[in-house]
Amino acid sequence: MELEFIPVEEFYFALTLAMRTLEDLGDAALVERVRSRLKERFGQASTVAAAKQNTFNYVFRVKGVDNSPAPQLMLSIADWQGKIRLSSDYGWTLDAQRKTIRTEKFGDRPQFCQQVRAYLAQWLELPEFLEA
Repeated sequence: MELEFIPVEEFYFALTLAMRTLEDLGDAALVERVRSRLKERFGQASTVAAAKQNTFNYVFRVKGVDNSPAPQLMLSIADWQGKIRLSSDYGWTLDAQRKTIRTEKFGDRPQFCQQVRAYLAQWLELPEFLEA
């Protein structure tokens, strides 16, 4: 697995309507550590949030993980009401009418979430992703 950051200038073009929550985890302390680490590495978030319950959202293309039949795989790391929210379009795609439908990989979302958490724990040097 490899993550490619999507800056705010490209976010609209990378946006997918198939993004769904994988998991909410942690607490305010983890939110602050993740926010700090992501800002340090990538600068401005992919989207600018203007609400109390959500202040950042970093979006990434995921490389090295099959999400067929969808042409790409996206991951969002955001804060939501004092927790870290991981969202992805893994196991989802859009039909011809742009309606969200499940794919055969939908049942693998829990395993994908664990894979993401393990990757983030190492990549961001935050073992709390495995403990939360």
